[in-house]
Amino acid sequence: MAKLSSSRQKALLRKYALNVKFFMMLVCVTIIVYALPKQAKFGYEFEKSRIWNQKDLISPYNFAILKTDPEIEADQKAALASVTPIYQKDDEMSLQQQEGFKSDLEVKWHNAGLNDKLKNTYLQTGYNLLKAAYDKGILKLNPKYQTAGKNYPVTILSANVAIDKNTSELFTRERAIAYCDFEISKLPSLDKAFLLNLVQDRLQTNLTFDAKLTARLEKEVTENLSITRGMVQKGDVIIAKGSVINDEAYQKLASYKKAFEDNARTNGNHSLVLLGQFLLVGITITLLMVFLYLFRRDIYDDNRLVSLILLVITAMLATLSLAIKLQLPNFYYIPYCIVPIIIRILFDTRLALNIHLLVVMIAGFFVPNSFEFAFYEITAGMVSIYSIKNLIRREQFLISALIITFTYFVSFLGISLVREGTFTTIDWVDFIPFAVSVLLTLLAYPLIYLFEKVFAITSDITLIELTNTNAPLLREMAFSAPGTFQHSLQVANLAENAIFAIGGNALLVRAGALYHDIGKIQNPLFFIENQSSGFNPHDKLPYEESAQIIIRHVSKGIEMARKANLPEIVIDFIRTHHGNTRVDYFYQSFLKNFPEKFINENIFRYPGPIPFSKEAGVLMLADSVEAASRSLKEPDEESISILVDRIVKYKLDQNQLNDSNITLKDLETIKQIFKRMLMSIYHVRIDY
Repeated sequence: MAKLSSSRQKALLRKYALNVKFFMMLVCVTIIVYALPKQAKFGYEFEKSRIWNQKDLISPYNFAILKTDPEIEADQKAALASVTPIYQKDDEMSLQQQEGFKSDLEVKWHNAGLNDKLKNTYLQTGYNLLKAAYDKGILKLNPKYQTAGKNYPVTILSANVAIDKNTSELFTRERAIAYCDFEISKLPSLDKAFLLNLVQDRLQTNLTFDAKLTARLEKEVTENLSITRGMVQKGDVIIAKGSVINDEAYQKLASYKKAFEDNARTNGNHSLVLLGQFLLVGITITLLMVFLYLFRRDIYDDNRLVSLILLVITAMLATLSLAIKLQLPNFYYIPYCIVPIIIRILFDTRLALNIHLLVVMIAGFFVPNSFEFAFYEITAGMVSIYSIKNLIRREQFLISALIITFTYFVSFLGISLVREGTFTTIDWVDFIPFAVSVLLTLLAYPLIYLFEKVFAITSDITLIELTNTNAPLLREMAFSAPGTFQHSLQVANLAENAIFAIGGNALLVRAGALYHDIGKIQNPLFFIENQSSGFNPHDKLPYEESAQIIIRHVSKGIEMARKANLPEIVIDFIRTHHGNTRVDYFYQSFLKNFPEKFINENIFRYPGPIPFSKEAGVLMLADSVEAASRSLKEPDEESISILVDRIVKYKLDQNQLNDSNITLKDLETIKQIFKRMLMSIYHVRIDY
């Protein structure tokens, strides 16, 4: 079977990119709809102590009023109290222990030194004591049933006959021993210690607690309890407009909601419910695609990035669906803020907020108190995005977590006060799910790393690591090409300040600036900033060869960067920082010295491409300005200003900024920043 070349595969992917996008959208919508619970949505939201602002709610059918949880708990407690613990009586134990007593007496009698005439008296007395104890019954008290006192009622089963008694009428082993001690004391002719020792060794419990039978009876009585109290008839007013939702009205509304959902589950058309969910989820995913098409075309055109976004959305909603199926006690345990944090760090703020709103809107259809849920999660999501607007340090994750927790707390306190009207009735334990959710949100950090590796994306976290000057390539450059390293640092400072002013990714442009000249590491002495002894190796080379050595630092830099696994987005700065400009020094030198010779200009021209992002365009300008400023013999305000204006004009005239999306207004801002910073670098005194 013929194998397609990589270029052919890419061409096919571009050709069918739109079809692939639609397929991914369909798969995403299908998975979400499949995972979501298939039930009709109750059309009203209600809370205790609020005013019912809807129209009069009339019951469309008869339904029972459900008991509240405290009422059901009280009924269960009363029902369980009516079940007495069951004890099984061992009728054989009395005879067994009497025979055992006889054997013990025979063994120990000869060494006791007692009167043989009293042997039968000892035997008969022991028999009678054991029989009396076992006839009455010996048991072990169960602490579970000693709630109202030490003794409690029991039911004794003996030969399939049930007898109700109280433990006060029965023996424990301790009581049985005390009874025998008392009875033996009435017979002074007998050795009390000898006889009591023999008898108590044969006193065992003959009433055994039957846990299984008792539990079965308890289960039967609790299962047979009614969970309803009263009925609402068809046509009755469940609640009138303007009424306060008190406890009674709330229970009626809750009962109506349960009856509505049960009725919809039994009689509703599941296909129509499925269609409704498909339409709702479909329109939200479509809105997301429209947003990407209008405002983030770069992401829209990259199906790899679109698939990542759809995966994150699907995973979050699938997690919610799983929580609903598992009947999680509180849906606020789910870390909804993890979605905006991941999208913000991997993409941008607008996209993160847009996606978070869409996820919350879908989730709101399937969680109780939808408005409260939306308020909690939208505010927390917005704060999570704002708190990491500029990710510079890792600890910002922890700071963001604290800010999100505080936002949840303020929202929780506000909603609780609106609902309760007092601090005393607020159940602070209800805030625990929010705290757990924030802790789980910290999982965003490893997930971001995973997404970066799987989808080949570079986040701000990776850029922070790359801009560390202790990174291997930068350490090598600082040692092998110190002049280039210092140049790169200055370029990074210029470019970072400029891009921050006109709007762009400052971390990205700094990383690109630090690595843009790493190709010079291989032949550092061929670049003037590394020549400290006055020796210039270009003096012995033809101009064409010198130009090619200079130009090759771009291709060598790309090669070194890929070997070091630098992200492609950073490698783009190496590729584009000279665009397709000429190495003018050697080109003009060749023309001056060999005017009669024909020369191919491309030998002296960088291969390009020209910068295709705002960040890359700013880096090109910063690189040229910083390098040229080193040639100023007496840098002052005027010379620096002329230099910056000349270089920026030259880049414009050479069409190097055509694809960089930098406006003329941006260029004026960039020039002012470059001039101010260069004057500061060269300690130029400004006239006031």
